[in-house]
Amino acid sequence: MFNYKEYYKKENEPILHDYQKALKQVETMVMETKGKEDYEDYFNQLGQFILMVTELEEAMCEPNYYTKRSFEELQGINKALYEDILPEHYDTSYGNPAFAVAQFGRDMGQVLTALYGFVRDLIPNAYEHKLFAMAQTIELVNACYEHVKNRDTMEVETLRQLIAESKKSHIGLQAYDYLNYVSNPNITYLVDMINKDDLSDMRYLFKYGRYITDNEIKIATYVDTLPEETIKMMANIMSEGLRNGYIRDNKDITIKSTVSLRYQIGFERVMKHVIANFEALGLRSIINAIKLSNIEFNSVFTSMFSTLPNRQYYYDHRYDFAIYYDKAYSDIKLQALRDGAERLADQLKQYGGPALLQPFGENPFSPLSKKENIELDDEQIQLDKSVSIEKTKIIYTYVPREEFSFTIVSYPIPEIGEQFEAIFDETIKVNTLDQEVYDRIQHHIIDALDKGDYVHVKGKGTNKTDIKVNLYPLNAPEKETRFHNCLADVNIPVGEVYTSPVLAGTNGRLFVEEVFLNGLKYINLDMTFKDGFIETYTCDNFDDEAACKKYVHENLILPHDTLPIGEFAIGTNTTAYVMAQKYNIIHLLPILIVEKMGPHFAIGDTCFMWSEDIPVYNSNGKEVIARDNEKSILRKTNVEEAYTGRHTDITLPYSGLAFIDIIQADGERIPLIKDGKFVLKGTEELNKAFDVK
Repeated sequence: MFNYKEYYKKENEPILHDYQKALKQVETMVMETKGKEDYEDYFNQLGQFILMVTELEEAMCEPNYYTKRSFEELQGINKALYEDILPEHYDTSYGNPAFAVAQFGRDMGQVLTALYGFVRDLIPNAYEHKLFAMAQTIELVNACYEHVKNRDTMEVETLRQLIAESKKSHIGLQAYDYLNYVSNPNITYLVDMINKDDLSDMRYLFKYGRYITDNEIKIATYVDTLPEETIKMMANIMSEGLRNGYIRDNKDITIKSTVSLRYQIGFERVMKHVIANFEALGLRSIINAIKLSNIEFNSVFTSMFSTLPNRQYYYDHRYDFAIYYDKAYSDIKLQALRDGAERLADQLKQYGGPALLQPFGENPFSPLSKKENIELDDEQIQLDKSVSIEKTKIIYTYVPREEFSFTIVSYPIPEIGEQFEAIFDETIKVNTLDQEVYDRIQHHIIDALDKGDYVHVKGKGTNKTDIKVNLYPLNAPEKETRFHNCLADVNIPVGEVYTSPVLAGTNGRLFVEEVFLNGLKYINLDMTFKDGFIETYTCDNFDDEAACKKYVHENLILPHDTLPIGEFAIGTNTTAYVMAQKYNIIHLLPILIVEKMGPHFAIGDTCFMWSEDIPVYNSNGKEVIARDNEKSILRKTNVEEAYTGRHTDITLPYSGLAFIDIIQADGERIPLIKDGKFVLKGTEELNKAFDVK
């Protein structure tokens, strides 16, 4: 069985003395601040949290830690780690920017609430026995406490500098450790757990170090009851999806030796078969439970899905790095990423891509927009835009896009409601629809689309959509096409046809009454486009119009002022749509399924970003030539101007459609959808799902 303590022995031993010394200082801090108020109360709570986590780390070193404790005891320990940020305690938590600012003022409150968030990163490091990383955080807290003790000389700028220097001084090791962690198949702790633990004993759930709720417990319990043939079928969907992705794109899977698995905690029984399937393909599985803050390094690697203790907390803290983010830091970070990637070049080259099992069914989340939250300033926004591009370039240098693939599939979690089991069964049916049927039908759709110059999409009823999409010109229609025929290989389930529109001449309005994008709810999302770029945007989430615009900008457009339409697609999975209507769950489905349930527009990059020069073919042999637009082609002269780092799909449900027409050069129209039903010859079979009772 893999042992984190042994694995990180080389990194931990040199700092062990300093680590123990820092803990002694924390113990002193807790005693000095006991029963006091103001800043002392803040540092007392931080100190108690540090001691709780470090004591847990030490306890987990003992043999049979998990088998010696009951499920209830482990559950209590798990809850204690997250109790302070749970919704019922969040109003008076220093992790809440609104509370921290109320206690200490805006500038000091923002710095201290950010520090509070950084300290919470001790949890995953403790579960993986990374004392070297824990020491950094503990020493930072001690330094900040020593500064705050003297009120006469206390300055918020000094605290900022302490945080910035700590982040800069450790980023080299952090970057290397991250890249190694996500690409090293010899870090097998979670793979070993899945293969060797008794998965009917739910105590294994607490080994992740993630917050474990009824979702995780109930899904693991339910999966444990499924027949073996169902489990194998679910596993085969994932492994075949990745394999078919390589076949579809004419990539060589035999030059790869690793694949990363990302899944909803509770699906381990399925993952056990997925691991075996990939092993048969010559791929070793990598599984890790990356802490959320490490996302700043993440481009193509993956983390675990699980229920968050409080989504508002993570929303409030999404820009905490603004406390220390400047050109000097970003330069050090990028160089650390380059150095780490170069050291691990051979290992990264073996990476075959991610295989994801994505959950859906969480209750809708509409975050509060707080004026106390830390935000990026204009200079930081532009800096982050440049850094994101450079970061992606570095990763793709060592993990070339033209050499790896991916696959993703979704299943519901119990939070979706009382009909969870019925929805689960129907989702399996949706995920296993006959690809050959959709291949044939979608070729009819593509043939019609290739005859047009524009596509006109118009809503009906309360849907105010009215937009014309300019299509890429075809010079040799006998061997070229604009639209990719997407089945159920990398993106499961079937099906859609998609293209990169010509931006010039793409004009109109996109309107959706209710939509959930990246976990956030939008009411009456309303965008207008001029020559393919967002011209205006708003929603009805808040009474204040300015707050509505800010919400859309921060969560869908930032770090840009506008975004292009990178993709136009028509989803054909009427079976999924009917399932969503039957159980009233369209607002709970992931975009992976929703995008197959009607026309959709993606704002941001094209589907071919960073790989536009790699030929793509449909099953009939025609090359998909619409891989670029006026934005992405700028990569030829200035890559920073070519990519946005964004790609958000916005889908219109069939029921909201008056029509989708294909407009030919002579103005003649080819009807594709009318009043929510497919009317093009050859697509009649898609309407059968609407008639199922």
